[in-house]
Amino acid sequence: MLLHPAMVPSSPSTATGNEKEVVRDYFNGTGFERWRRIYSDNQDVNKVQEHIRRGHNKTVTAVLNWLQEDGDVKTRSFCDAGCGVGSLTLPLAAMGAQGITASDLSEAMLAEARQRAVAAGISAQQARFHVADLEALRGEFHTVICLDVFIHYPQKAAEAMVRHLASLSQDRLIVSFAPYSPPLALLKAVGSVFPGASKATRAYALKESGIVAAAAAAGFQPTGRQLFCSAPFYFSRLLEFRRCG
Repeated sequence: MLLHPAMVPSSPSTATGNEKEVVRDYFNGTGFERWRRIYSDNQDVNKVQEHIRRGHNKTVTAVLNWLQEDGDVKTRSFCDAGCGVGSLTLPLAAMGAQGITASDLSEAMLAEARQRAVAAGISAQQARFHVADLEALRGEFHTVICLDVFIHYPQKAAEAMVRHLASLSQDRLIVSFAPYSPPLALLKAVGSVFPGASKATRAYALKESGIVAAAAAAGFQPTGRQLFCSAPFYFSRLLEFRRCG
């Protein structure tokens, strides 16, 4: 996903601990209400936010369709890494999934996800929520899913994260990321010249070849299921991988 310059805070250009703190503080603070509103049915959104909502919903819907096509949702365990307010976890639980572990770096986003789960009648046995960044995730799951999170990681760090998430998966890995291309790189560069911290984009666009190579190094190969979702101010490449052999 590539965001409008005003949607992401400024921060250092490398994936450092300091940058992680910037992201955590943003989604626990000024960014929380903004993204809670985007990832809802609230009509009080501007055009940019509406486009981001529409694009994100397309990505989530594609994943849910893939999982439904496989017909094994009720018998599989899932890790929703970087779950936000639960836009994937909640409909997945509604489809009958019984073993979802959902995590996010932001305590505020997790609290909102829990509240939405309770309101939807989703039990604690179906979906377990805990605060954790991607690096801290541990466990073993049939399917690991990470949507619209790699925007916070530069190329090498994102590739390392693909390998880490793959190590948690018994069978399937699904990820989305903002794909690198010269036009998108230009849009990002233009955004960076806007004055003020709230106007400086830190969204990372990634080369697909590196993501695929990282998955291959962890023993996963693409299944052929893929999606490029494009809406103004939202660009996302969605890929499914399966463990080789």
